[in-house]
Amino acid sequence: MRGKVTIQEIADMAGVSKFAVSRALTGKAGVSAATREMIYKVAGQLGYFKNNEPKRFAGEMQEHVDRKRSGTIVILFPNIRYQNKESVYWGPVFDGISARLNQQGIDIMTLTEPSHDHVFALVKPEAIQGVITVGSISTPILLDIGRLNIPVVMVDHIDPAFPCDTVFTDNYSCMQNLMTKLVSKGYRKFQFVGNISDAQSYFERWLAFRTTLESYGISLNQDPLLIGPDGNDMYKLFPQLELKELPEVFVCSNDTTAQYLVDELDKRNISVPGDCAVTGFDNTCDTHPILGTVNVNKELLGMRAVDQMLWRIANPESAAEKKLIQGDPIIREQYAYTRDSEAVSE
Repeated sequence: MRGKVTIQEIADMAGVSKFAVSRALTGKAGVSAATREMIYKVAGQLGYFKNNEPKRFAGEMQEHVDRKRSGTIVILFPNIRYQNKESVYWGPVFDGISARLNQQGIDIMTLTEPSHDHVFALVKPEAIQGVITVGSISTPILLDIGRLNIPVVMVDHIDPAFPCDTVFTDNYSCMQNLMTKLVSKGYRKFQFVGNISDAQSYFERWLAFRTTLESYGISLNQDPLLIGPDGNDMYKLFPQLELKELPEVFVCSNDTTAQYLVDELDKRNISVPGDCAVTGFDNTCDTHPILGTVNVNKELLGMRAVDQMLWRIANPESAAEKKLIQGDPIIREQYAYTRDSEAVSE
């Protein structure tokens, strides 16, 4: 059996000094936020946190108290663009969470992820049953929550430094199904569009896109600028992009990106679907000519997160679980790109 992960192993993989790793993992100053985040990720990938509970690594040894909690469920939103209750995607997820909690007669507290390190500094842990996070939450915030020994369920996010229950759309299978439908219609030239480092869901959709092309013997001629290389913002990079050759289909990470892309192509006098087709994911747009998308039951994601939380409260020692919710691929034939004035056939 493999022993515990060492500070030296983390330092070697992260390309930093043992001093930096030690400072980061003990929550001490002297390490930049970006380096600290990277060290957390590497440590999580190596399995460090499986042998070192968050409350221990933070230097705050606490006695584990086995007791059933009663009180409020906290819904935690990230403090980043577009991820809020007003979002066409995240709003319904929140509605599903709140509806299920209301059904169960459980009180709700909604928090926006703060910038400081102690997210629950003003909240008594004993008053909280659990935390449901919605979207991408920073690693330091998750580790801060972990010190409280409160059940956590994450919706549409995963972090190697913080093993816990998660609820996702089955992004891989849904994108695979959508791509198979596109290939069956005769399309062979594709480009993926979307920053694949923005979210685990986008990365899984990219993997399914790439794998489906490989399985059908279709060349992957991906322009790296379209997937946000090195963590750069694809939206900022796109105006610099030279489209030397149009694909038949731009496959976007979600409908919001597809919407943006259609508008940007229009600025270049490129017609959709006259010159190419565009697909999305999540089924949140009905104003643009988007050929294909995947209908995600957003309310169900929220409801199943609550169901998992209630199960976790009753079964605190069971292994972490990842729940996948299936979506429905949609093809809108009226927005199909036609080649040589001939419709793409089934």
